[in-house]
Amino acid sequence: MIMRTSSAESQPSEAINIGLRGAPLCVSEMNLNYELINQCRTPKGGWTKRQLEALRVVDPFVDDICLTTCFSQPKPPTNEQPREWIVKRRSFNSLALGLMSAGSAPAFSQTNDWGASAGYPTGWGSPQRMSWHKHTRVGNYSGGFEAMLPNNKIQAGAESPLIEATRDIRYQWGLSSRGAADYMAGWPVTGLLIARRGKVWFERYGYERGAEMRMNGWSMSKGVTSLLLGIALDQGRVKSLEDRADIYVPSLKGTLHGETTLRNLMNMSSGAAVVHAEGNQTIYPDGLIRKDSSIESTVKLWNARQEPQGARFNYNELCPLTIGMVLRAATGTNLSEFAQEALWKPMGAEGNATWLTDSHKNEFNCVGFAARLRDWARLGQLVVQRGYMNGKQIVSQSWMESYSRWEPNEAQVRPGGMPNNGGGYKAFLWHAKPDGSRLVFSGAEAQQVRVHIPTETVLVQTAVDDAGPWRKELDALFEAAINAS
Repeated sequence: MIMRTSSAESQPSEAINIGLRGAPLCVSEMNLNYELINQCRTPKGGWTKRQLEALRVVDPFVDDICLTTCFSQPKPPTNEQPREWIVKRRSFNSLALGLMSAGSAPAFSQTNDWGASAGYPTGWGSPQRMSWHKHTRVGNYSGGFEAMLPNNKIQAGAESPLIEATRDIRYQWGLSSRGAADYMAGWPVTGLLIARRGKVWFERYGYERGAEMRMNGWSMSKGVTSLLLGIALDQGRVKSLEDRADIYVPSLKGTLHGETTLRNLMNMSSGAAVVHAEGNQTIYPDGLIRKDSSIESTVKLWNARQEPQGARFNYNELCPLTIGMVLRAATGTNLSEFAQEALWKPMGAEGNATWLTDSHKNEFNCVGFAARLRDWARLGQLVVQRGYMNGKQIVSQSWMESYSRWEPNEAQVRPGGMPNNGGGYKAFLWHAKPDGSRLVFSGAEAQQVRVHIPTETVLVQTAVDDAGPWRKELDALFEAAINAS
């Protein structure tokens, strides 16, 4: 049975400005262009922090300098394009960060308070924001949202145990040799776990978090949605990825998202005129936060078209929300019930999960899935084992293999087809390498599930901020884990 929990704390007014902060980004992000950026240049040729924050949109694999680093650097000359300046700074900052690590922790280390002095409070804060206030992030991202917003519970069944097998994983960073604990000490990470084939090599929590706490995955929830889509296809509930959404959801007939194929929806290619950061200022209040929130209305009313479907990758929340509507219609139940019986229990999760919902008990499945760190690792293990886990084929091998294969009508997301991301994208999962060997569930504020399929290595990170070039150091740590014999 799925249990719906009531909100223990009053929800904010309809006038709330949710102040969402996107995943790690830089001003060269794919959805932006030089003309737009140049419009935000200050008269002196630089950018203000507020202007740069306004340009944040999701692109987990842009490896240029992130915004916080840009703030600390000299402003570029007025006659130089932003991306050219960023690229010139990239190698310098990578070296500088490595050298800094040899003598002291980065500026974003766990020495920052992050609400510790107040006991890691939860809630909307003042002014009311969902994730803007740094002192509430630790608490909110590890269970606090469940008291603030309605949610469905996903019950665990018999646990598939993970085995403790502690290893010291070392990586070179600048002039020093570092370990996973050193990485955690340098960045605002609430949980870090590294495992291979069900053996846990490293597991540690920060900011007084613990193994029993549910960590909100933000957009890693899209990866859960992707697995459920694969299962629905396996079961014949969804017939074809070439089907339009309105075949399953009649209320979407005559709408932009209703006429979009499931393939283009799962690849963020609906053609809708939506910019992620700006669109979220409408999508989150209307689809999640308000007392009368409605995902269906939010999706139905967004009909402005920018381009034909399938023409371009454009990351947004409307595509996964539409897939969520399709799955509810195709399975005859909500996503939480479907996930519980088809994924969570068969996988052997050790703890219950939750999924934030709108006022009609429909999951806000673009984000809002929360689970224990070890259960996020189990999801990664399921991916590297090609859908087989706990003695059963939970997701078909053909679906799992399709993540690393691009069809002729997926040119816009194949490796090399996406600006600033050489790895590609497929069915709500990111690719760190063009060969399809490294898949990533990625969420705002540096949430990550990274998998390396050939070695079956899994890394899970939950965190409360994505400022600074943390990704470079996490790359080095994950590479060391992959290469460990």
